[in-house]
Amino acid sequence: MKMNGAQIILKMLELHGIKHVFGLPGETTIGWYKEWREHSNIEYVLTRDERTASYAAEAYAKVTGRPCVLEAPSPGVTHCTPGITEAFLSCVPIIYFSSDIPINQDKKHGLTGIDQTALYSSISKESFVVTNVAEIPFLLRRAFRVATSGKPGPVHIRVPINIFHDEADITDAYAEEEYSFYPAHRPVADHKKIRETIKILLASKNPVIVCGQGGLISKASEILLELAELLQIPIGTTTPGKGTIPENHPLALRVIGARGGMEYSNNYVSNADTVFFIGTNTDSCSTDAWTLYGDPKSKTFIHLDIAEAHVGNNFPVKVGLVGDARASIEYMVELIKSEHPNIKRKKINLNPMKEKALNAVFTKDIKMPEGTISPVKLSQAIQKLLPDNAIVTAEPGVSAIYPSALLTFEKPGRRYLTNYSMGALGYSVPAAIGASYASDGPIVSFTGDGSFAFVMGDMETIKRSKKNVTVILTRNDTYGWIRGEAILLDDVDEPMTTDFGAVDYVKLAEAFGFQVAKITHEDQIEDVLKEALAHHGASFIEIMVPSQDKIVPFVPVWVKAAKAKNLPYFN
Repeated sequence: MKMNGAQIILKMLELHGIKHVFGLPGETTIGWYKEWREHSNIEYVLTRDERTASYAAEAYAKVTGRPCVLEAPSPGVTHCTPGITEAFLSCVPIIYFSSDIPINQDKKHGLTGIDQTALYSSISKESFVVTNVAEIPFLLRRAFRVATSGKPGPVHIRVPINIFHDEADITDAYAEEEYSFYPAHRPVADHKKIRETIKILLASKNPVIVCGQGGLISKASEILLELAELLQIPIGTTTPGKGTIPENHPLALRVIGARGGMEYSNNYVSNADTVFFIGTNTDSCSTDAWTLYGDPKSKTFIHLDIAEAHVGNNFPVKVGLVGDARASIEYMVELIKSEHPNIKRKKINLNPMKEKALNAVFTKDIKMPEGTISPVKLSQAIQKLLPDNAIVTAEPGVSAIYPSALLTFEKPGRRYLTNYSMGALGYSVPAAIGASYASDGPIVSFTGDGSFAFVMGDMETIKRSKKNVTVILTRNDTYGWIRGEAILLDDVDEPMTTDFGAVDYVKLAEAFGFQVAKITHEDQIEDVLKEALAHHGASFIEIMVPSQDKIVPFVPVWVKAAKAKNLPYFN
């Protein structure tokens, strides 16, 4: 059948089960849109910034477990780098189409022409150019296969403008269905090494499992719990891995590390004699700059990950296992049941310890600076009201550090989305857009005023979408994380370039058509949140909170400095 490039791309996306594409229009993509309107029911989610589209696509893929499609024209091609970088580091599959001026026209200095392939090669699993319409089916099958296999990640496809119009006889328009989801394949780690792991865990007196977002990517929640219950091993998660297992389970330590790990959970993993890493790259945040476990020689490390480069990268491992988390642990559980049928382990119940630690935070009498409200009280109220099908998005700063530590997700799954792989500002609101198209439940977006300035335009996107999204702005009129770092760790009396002017954010949100509210007293929090969550549309809440140098949150190195400086803190 003779088809043009635009028709073939749409056909291949449909065959791979794509329902939504996030993007922004441009001249180099008009030929695609013409065919789209006439020939496809794939929904185009129009954003107001390509950066927003890239983050929305990343969040959508996280929630759905399917690769998401992102599209940008050549003038905005550089704007997608933040979301593609986050997806690359977070192992999230995105099929990213960037349209372009004709091949080699950039050498004539054609407007908007740059070497897109070189730009994206370092932050994509692959980056290639479509030069022949007849090759589109092959290239798209390859793109989905590469994006969803092994360590998942984004694939960049550069489409010159003429490709949308050029025609070819197509006889191979088919999809490989297994690559419409991720992980597409589930390799089991070396069987001998799995047996060695079991032997070590059985001999350990105080083992712990530390699970990163690889557990969520692999959908390993159920089998992880079965392993933990069989051997009575507590499970802590990194911040991106939050929700891998129910956080109210007796064996759940909740979040550990430097971005939301509380003192009790960090102390527990620090005192373990054996640490079993699963689906984590042991990055600086999850390990408190690689100091969390003390002297590495004092304990035994085991590491399971799909990416061989991660295994043993930062800690000396007794056993390194390369494989899919769910498949490998399923085999491990099978071996334990068959070869150790009479195993008996002392029951562990961490719930009293967790409840004591949380209650100590919730009841800690810290006077807030004048005009501000405790983020702890906000998190406590959200916890009470959040339904099981809600999704929370958050980003670095006050907007993430308190929910990471204090919210309890009682159902496993991707219900808490952060960008702690890269940590750039401006993630939470776009992530809420992506999550709202991936889920029917309410979306709560925690953002700070530093981040919100990046994405104000896409308040219109949220309103236009008619989705149930509540944006909670934790405002302090400063880049609080940088301010906290400078004052607490570098002993700067008054940091330069961190403070900015006040904005009437409520008026701004009102102008976009949001239902708005401003919390000025603690006794308002619950009623305002309840009304927003019940509103099936766009809601905006502003709350003034103290900056991180005034009330120090759950960052171990900061808490240590706060104690030395006699500053109030939560831990």
